[in-house]
Amino acid sequence: MRVLVTGGTGRVGVETVRQLTAASHSVLVIGRSPGHVIEGADYQVCDTTDYPALLEATCGCEGIIHLAAIPHPGGGPGHEIFRINCAGTYNVYEAAAACGIRRVVTASSINAFGYNYGIYPFPIAYLPIDEAHPTHTTDPYSFSKQVTEAIADYYWRREGISGVSLRLPAVIDQQTGSAAWRYGVRQETLAVLELLRKDPPAGAKRMNEIVRYVTDVRAQRGHERRRLAGSGIPREYLSMIGWTNFWTGLDTRDTAQALIKGLFASYEGSHALFVNDSRNIVGAPSAELARAFFPEAHTFKEPLEGDTALVSIARARELIGFEPEYHLADTPPEAA
Repeated sequence: MRVLVTGGTGRVGVETVRQLTAASHSVLVIGRSPGHVIEGADYQVCDTTDYPALLEATCGCEGIIHLAAIPHPGGGPGHEIFRINCAGTYNVYEAAAACGIRRVVTASSINAFGYNYGIYPFPIAYLPIDEAHPTHTTDPYSFSKQVTEAIADYYWRREGISGVSLRLPAVIDQQTGSAAWRYGVRQETLAVLELLRKDPPAGAKRMNEIVRYVTDVRAQRGHERRRLAGSGIPREYLSMIGWTNFWTGLDTRDTAQALIKGLFASYEGSHALFVNDSRNIVGAPSAELARAFFPEAHTFKEPLEGDTALVSIARARELIGFEPEYHLADTPPEAA
């Protein structure tokens, strides 16, 4: 198959291309910057917001993996995030329809759920969360991802283009980078749980401090400003990164696996799917995480045994045969 990969110059794109070409598929990667050399693939400069150029690049391909997007709320002002992420996605599907392509896989985000970057908290109705849980987006980035899922649904209804919108969490290359924050999240989360076990009043006080900090970050729209300002989250509050992301993550190799299975699996329709590690990234007892950080969730759709993920991947397993192979909890990061 001739596969178009948009935004394929990052670590997810490069790994996806590697796996595609290893399976003898022909790949065209498009991106906005000149000078990229992607081993095993053709490369072309093309912006997804430039529809005529995108249409020209798309025709001749048989399937699309759409990765091009601003990847976080601090990547630009809200109107630019919406323009690039949403208009770019619309153009990809419109070009696919014009070129007779009937399978498109899009990188959505766990943030289409709305809990992590949102400026207002909302109660979690049950755990593990799944695709049926109500969403509540209140920031431009998360909303843009929600809209891209709606675009995929629209093109299934209108043009019969099948595909999956993969709600990716933090994608982690276990061989490079990300060690400092992963170590901090792990250590601070485990410390909170240990304090709750040994000294419940002190643990409750610590939890109240964390809740106040997260509430303040939300109210001040800190996620939208912090990336732009270059400042980080204080070490003592790093557990919030785990909490508001449900301690999810996914190895780069498993991310590529999900994208490719979404392209080739046998199904019809447009489907938003959570794809993440089947275990939480800190290796902590998930039932304890739920009691400490989601006390409002009294309903459990599946038993929270061991360090099982707080976000269900049952639908992805069923529809596209996704199964994580590289568990992040098995390779805890060392202190940077």
